[in-house]
Amino acid sequence: MRKVFIAIVLSMVSLFSYSQLKNGYEIDITIRGLQDSTVFLAYHLGDKQYIRDTIKLDKAGHKIISGKEPLSQGIYMIVIPGNKYFEILISTDQFFALSCSFEDYFNTLKFSGSDENTAFLEYQKNWLSMQKKATAVTDRIQANKQNSDSLKILNPIQRAEEAAMKTYLKSVVSANNGNLLATLVRSLIPLEIPEFSIPSVVHNPDSVRWVKNYNYNKDHFFDNIDLTDERLLLTPILHARLNAFFTNVVIQSPDSIIKEIDRIIKKCQGNYKIFQFVAVYLFNHFRESDIMGHDAVVVKLADDIYLTGKADWVSKEFKDDLRKQVNLIRPNLIGKKAENLIMDSYKGIFVSLYDVEKDFTILYFWEPDCGHCKEATPKLRAYYDGAKDESIEIFAICTTADKAKWTKYIEDNKLTWINGWDPERRSRFDAFYNVQSTPMVYILDKNKKIIAKKINVTDIGSFISNYRKYFK
Repeated sequence: MRKVFIAIVLSMVSLFSYSQLKNGYEIDITIRGLQDSTVFLAYHLGDKQYIRDTIKLDKAGHKIISGKEPLSQGIYMIVIPGNKYFEILISTDQFFALSCSFEDYFNTLKFSGSDENTAFLEYQKNWLSMQKKATAVTDRIQANKQNSDSLKILNPIQRAEEAAMKTYLKSVVSANNGNLLATLVRSLIPLEIPEFSIPSVVHNPDSVRWVKNYNYNKDHFFDNIDLTDERLLLTPILHARLNAFFTNVVIQSPDSIIKEIDRIIKKCQGNYKIFQFVAVYLFNHFRESDIMGHDAVVVKLADDIYLTGKADWVSKEFKDDLRKQVNLIRPNLIGKKAENLIMDSYKGIFVSLYDVEKDFTILYFWEPDCGHCKEATPKLRAYYDGAKDESIEIFAICTTADKAKWTKYIEDNKLTWINGWDPERRSRFDAFYNVQSTPMVYILDKNKKIIAKKINVTDIGSFISNYRKYFK
């Protein structure tokens, strides 16, 4: 049984202003067994669903809904009591009837006057059946993964099932001649990655093959999706494909991501609505990311789209706030040379960040009374006591103005690293390093390039060890 959570919104951004033939719509709905009940016409937008119309059925479970303007094309839902739903296509012909029984709505659903919805229903039933068979084979493989004899039998069966599913998808696309159903199903056809021939003289054939497979998958991932087709907006497909691509396909380094963003934005610039959707998705996705370095992607999106006037759907207040946030992030992006800090210290002499001559410098922003700092600082000290002879130094900056508490904490906890003191923030450490909370950690290499930021103190040791291994 499928269920959906429907979020009701009072207004919808201009996604319902697509230009279509102005012949309106009329959908005759009969749901037997739902007397005097309320159902909803809903639609997909990204990974969420929204109410389009509230429908009050009469004593026979019947209601005709209509409008003078056509509905935007896409996948819609009839949401019935129990938070259950079935999907329908709103395509070019929007005058049709549907009927079903409330108790068995999916198996009794029928359409009149809409061959495309009839084909869509047949596709759903066939696809669900094929998925069940494929899942059963997968479950058997998992249960017998230690049994080589069983796997010899089951693996060919699985490949045959996958091939049959791919063939079926292609047949649905071919049979539907470019209509909405064909567009939706085409997007589900898996990419076929060719077998690459690796010359025998190559010393690392597996690595070369991986790179070739990665590049082919990345470069052809959207081959089956038209990134100028607005109809994809009112389906879950475009969001799902973008999410899969930028989460699971592309290497999660900012440089790799930014390169792909440029390519995807170029593909969708021919359609304003798709461009808007993709830009909003990318901004939200990377703004919310916990992966270190992804703030560089946010800066790129801000500079290229949101602060250039291309994102005319955002307010001046939004842009002003974004500009401030980006200006706080820009100086401390991964890969940039850290800004020098010169300040007084616990020893009563001025210290300079650039004077630290170590392979790694840990910038640590903290406060004596900060609850999280009270947990992090002793752990950092324990790490430092064991690693300070390995060309590692800590440049700690207290962000509080209470010198007595600062000196007492240093003495009580025997903090022997460099303890900087700048209560008036003349060094502008808070601006250069976007210090809005404590504790905060940056790791710099011997050239004072930022190689890590905002990581947990317990992860410092493993990060530096891996960095020595892979980048030295």
